[in-house]
Amino acid sequence: MFGLLRRTPEERAQDDAKIQASLAKTRQSFLGRISAIFQANEVTDDTWDELEELLIQADLGVNTALKVVERLKQCVKKDNLKRLTDVRGALKQELEQTLAHPTPTSVDDARLLTVVLIVGVNGSGKTTTIAKLAQYYKRRGRKVVLAAADTFRAAAIDQLKIWGERVGVDVIAQAPGADPGAVVYDAIRACQESRRADLLIIDTAGRLHTKYNLMKELEKVRGVCARQVHNAPHEVLLVLDATTGQNAISQAKHFKDSVQVTGLVMTKLDSTAKGGIVFAIEQELGIPVRFVGTGEKPDDFAEFDARAFVRGILG
Repeated sequence: MFGLLRRTPEERAQDDAKIQASLAKTRQSFLGRISAIFQANEVTDDTWDELEELLIQADLGVNTALKVVERLKQCVKKDNLKRLTDVRGALKQELEQTLAHPTPTSVDDARLLTVVLIVGVNGSGKTTTIAKLAQYYKRRGRKVVLAAADTFRAAAIDQLKIWGERVGVDVIAQAPGADPGAVVYDAIRACQESRRADLLIIDTAGRLHTKYNLMKELEKVRGVCARQVHNAPHEVLLVLDATTGQNAISQAKHFKDSVQVTGLVMTKLDSTAKGGIVFAIEQELGIPVRFVGTGEKPDDFAEFDARAFVRGILG
């Protein structure tokens, strides 16, 4: 069994700072307009219409934006809020509550071997995310092994090996074109026997969620995990590129249906002014965000925190 090191208050503060820094573009485009909306002496119907429009433009989605504004209107009326700071504070609370219902991650549960399956489309930052995740758990006392089950591209295998060397973890791989299920089988056996690892993170081919056959193959990889390790995979993390906006919801729906996604890793938040997509996915699909990528370096990675995220948007 492993002895997992919990985050210290200092580490939590560092993660919060990373999240807020990564949302600079969203904050700059969002905060000024929020302030302008509430500059008037009184709140009118136009005020709420403008706020709805702003939330939709920030990629919260129509349904989520309408729900947030309706709850905020009720709060403002009930508490007779007048000042901009008070209304903004109420908006923060509403947005935090939108994200405040994540299920606990099972990666931290005590077991001999935990298996995490990483899925996502090409270009989402999946391989880099795997390296960051490996380093994150290695620093918390885990013995991590990576499985290169993206066998369609030789470059993908090589890239994972390079990242494995950078963060100091073993990579189990076969030749390009090998059966991904066979790679996963070998990786599980290696963890249980020669490597004595307690955390296996599996890379999969970056595939379009609209490709039926490729999604079915991903389901087969999931099946190999289930047959070899009790209740595996214990987490299925979908890597989503925040810059894709509303298209990320469509991706998440397809992956959730095929491989029972349990959590999200949002990448490239620092490259978009529309970080609100996180709220839309949480509300429409009920999939919690586990981590966020905050840059390109291995350390540019943070455990998701709803309060820090909202502060990053609203200041």
